[in-house]
Amino acid sequence: MGRLLLIDVVASVAVLALWYVVFSHYNRKKGAAALRWVQDACAGKGSILESRWMGSSRLQARLHFPSRWFENARVTVRFQPRPLPVQWLMSCWHRQKETLTFEADLDGSPTFHLEVVRHRWCAHNRGISARKRDGREWDVFEPGPIILTTRTHWKQDPSAELNALMSARRQDILQVHFRPESPQFSATVRLEALADPNAAAEFVSALREIAAELPPTASSKSPCSRQPVKVGGGIEKNP
Repeated sequence: MGRLLLIDVVASVAVLALWYVVFSHYNRKKGAAALRWVQDACAGKGSILESRWMGSSRLQARLHFPSRWFENARVTVRFQPRPLPVQWLMSCWHRQKETLTFEADLDGSPTFHLEVVRHRWCAHNRGISARKRDGREWDVFEPGPIILTTRTHWKQDPSAELNALMSARRQDILQVHFRPESPQFSATVRLEALADPNAAAEFVSALREIAAELPPTASSKSPCSRQPVKVGGGIEKNP
């Protein structure tokens, strides 16, 4: 009995070890592909200086851009934790996506906090057959940007914030952050969106566009007031 138990333990450890090695290699292959996408997206405007793995599911690389663009630039790629079965199952349960986050310092330090979050709502009626549902007409409402702020003094024409918000929506960017401390600018996008070379190049152009929309002088009367922003997408409603 004890011998069988020992065999089961050894077999389980061997299976888990094999699982870890196989899926670690798979993540590293995806990491190499992601770095190629980033390098191709830079198209001579930037280059990868070095890269390193931080665990089995996170890859970080330092980038070099012209000083008028970004300083201390880096990308962090977060993959599914495939080598760890329990964490992978939890990640799948929560429907977490693989993402790429670009972080850098700007030419001048922003004097405000700004967070742009891309959020969507959708709704449907339960208990309705496909035949009845197809016979109904749906009204689609697309509201304008919604700004939630904690600033004591809010300017009447937040054009810079809205321009950055609109740029994020056009490029399907999930999050954009501005802050006074380093890294002063960051943007997160789904990794799969960069597989298309044209989309990847547009993402790099959008980073520069978004950063340019918010110059360091665009601050409020309260220099370090925090200004979170949430973006509402289209809302579908059944009449």
